[in-house]
Amino acid sequence: MPRSPALSPLLLLLLLPPLAAGLRLHGAGGRRPECGPCRPELCPAPARCPAPAIAARDECGCCALCLGATGAAPEGTGLCVCAQRGTVCGSDGRSYPSVCALHLRARHMPHAHLSHLHKARDGPCEFAPVIVIPPRSAHNVTGAQVYLSCEVRAVPAPVITWRKVTQSPEGTQVLEELPGDHVNVAVQVRGGPSDHEATSWVLIKPLRKEDEGVYQCHAANTVGETQSQGTVTVTQYSKYLQQPPFPPPSS
Repeated sequence: MPRSPALSPLLLLLLLPPLAAGLRLHGAGGRRPECGPCRPELCPAPARCPAPAIAARDECGCCALCLGATGAAPEGTGLCVCAQRGTVCGSDGRSYPSVCALHLRARHMPHAHLSHLHKARDGPCEFAPVIVIPPRSAHNVTGAQVYLSCEVRAVPAPVITWRKVTQSPEGTQVLEELPGDHVNVAVQVRGGPSDHEATSWVLIKPLRKEDEGVYQCHAANTVGETQSQGTVTVTQYSKYLQQPPFPPPSS
């Protein structure tokens, strides 16, 4: 009995109109002119499917493939790529790498309709700043240098400021924004190291005894704000020299 002609990935998607329409996928693989007997032991190891993904077979219905929702697929792999690129924010408050990934998530949700989870807007979801790596306390001698760093994640990008925590003559807490008039203090901010992150440093050089104290990293955007702090301890260089390098021998 003659074998039926092979189905191309595009025809396979046409046979599944709700899936193709909902995911907005287009084929990325080619079509073999003819298919021989299926020998699974000869099938290549399938590439790792991006999550979430849909299990599928190749155009001959033999080897396992997947219909991935994100990323580009090499020509001839039989995978599908999303026709609409770019991160989107879902109605559940989560960011998705593409609208296809969002639609796949909606279809895989138990007892949920596609309309239950939908795209809220283009771009990642907004969230208040989160301090990924807080400033660590530092210690050095006068005349040397110390620096504190603070790594923050937020959308939209946060504004990071450094403040020194001091006490007023009345005993109340005072936040002095840096660098202010301190010629030995420098503040720097840059993006990264990951997406939607920013890192800031405060450098104190040369270090003076009056620079000792608590330093606060404050991050804010339109969604919210947060802060974390570290302590700088300063030892007079002259006192450091007077200390014996080793404890005196016991008699």
